[in-house]
Amino acid sequence: MDWLAAVASLRARRMAGVIVTLAATRGHTPRNGGAKMVVSVSDVWGTVGGGNLEATAVSHARKMIASASRNPELVKVALNDKAPAEFGVQCCGGEVTMLLEPIPVVPSVAIFGMGHVGLELARILSRHDLELFLIDSRADMLTEDRLAGLVDGNARVQVRHAPIPESQLPDLPPMTHVLIMTHDHAEDIALCDFALRQTDLASIGLIGSKAKWSRFRQRLSAEGHSSQQLERITTPIGIPGLRAKEPAVIAVSVAADLLLTFERTSG
Repeated sequence: MDWLAAVASLRARRMAGVIVTLAATRGHTPRNGGAKMVVSVSDVWGTVGGGNLEATAVSHARKMIASASRNPELVKVALNDKAPAEFGVQCCGGEVTMLLEPIPVVPSVAIFGMGHVGLELARILSRHDLELFLIDSRADMLTEDRLAGLVDGNARVQVRHAPIPESQLPDLPPMTHVLIMTHDHAEDIALCDFALRQTDLASIGLIGSKAKWSRFRQRLSAEGHSSQQLERITTPIGIPGLRAKEPAVIAVSVAADLLLTFERTSG
């Protein structure tokens, strides 16, 4: 597997990694500038030259992964028998500067309901580096024309038509942020019920009024969910205090609150 395929594989599996590149070389070195490898917690793809040089890169990369570092770093290694070496001596005589670039695990968001608000929210989130799932029970909400432009951004967008939307919850990546905003309150409450039974979701947000949530609380309690479990559902969603009801305004509010959540969790 080459380094590009390794990066794609890590992203698909939602695993962190680091790209190591020989950014600059001087003198005799085991590989030329531009050589790359990819490091994960348990695997390495490619090589930057073996020996102490490569072992140093792998060790440093895994420390970056463990600390969830998102900032690139430069590491300089001298290849001579007088240079300090933790993993054995390399006496090629040259010097290498390596660039280590983190491959973070990007956030995952699932929007259930691609009505007016869902579509506006998807437009905003599609511009960000994340996994974005767009799910609706109505096929006409997911047509190529209606979703035009959403696949041109930074997000990896997956569109799913699901007559029973809650059936999609177990297939979402771990630690997905779920937003429930369908056209049908019956769908909404079924999604809330099933989402509360999932233990690996990052958050559950429900669009709606206090009156809607009061009715939902009663029904969800009757289904056996405790008060503590119900606290997992955030409603209303978005930035508190923003009272405008236009779909685009609600979408901006919800997106901004999500971005704040991403900032907190990445820290």
